[in-house]
Amino acid sequence: GSEKFSDASSREEVINWSNQAMERLSSLVNEEKQIDIMTGCACNYSKSQLQEIREKYEQTKDINIAHRMLQHQFESLLKDTLKLNEELIKKITEKGWSTAGVKEGHVILATKIPKSAYIKQYFETTDPDEKRAIYCHCPRVRDSLKSSIEDLPEIYCYCGAGFFKGIWEEILQKPVKVKVLESVMKGDEVCKIAIYLPPDA
Repeated sequence: GSEKFSDASSREEVINWSNQAMERLSSLVNEEKQIDIMTGCACNYSKSQLQEIREKYEQTKDINIAHRMLQHQFESLLKDTLKLNEELIKKITEKGWSTAGVKEGHVILATKIPKSAYIKQYFETTDPDEKRAIYCHCPRVRDSLKSSIEDLPEIYCYCGAGFFKGIWEEILQKPVKVKVLESVMKGDEVCKIAIYLPPDA
């Protein structure tokens, strides 16, 4: 049903259609299957950027080395690609926000950074509603939070969780489970995802 949309479609039309699609999905399959479908819709991290990490993990079978390499790659992104100053990089890393996340045993807690185009604005504003509205990487969620349009259902955030699922499945070459712990869409300050690594990772 999305074929009728174009660049000229209003955000409200797109969000309303997305809500209807999510309602239809929930009426057809159970929650586990909904999560599988939504994580499969995620934007993917570049496999070429993960190749060195995957190869190192294959050689060493040391998840901690892979985790450190991913964190280093994230910090390079902040400095070299996004051109953030040292103070802002320190703020982000001290909060534990990163692609690599914080590893606790066989669980990684990954807190997303604000949408890159809005990082500086995010730290400058003191308005909590504005912070939430510019934090999310998904344009539908951002538009929904900025307006009076009905919020998308929580399961929608598993699209974002799929980003992290894809990273660790590529590195480990094994399936991983993810769970959305916090989401700006349900009123939290950040989006936090738990990544459950296989016991033998």
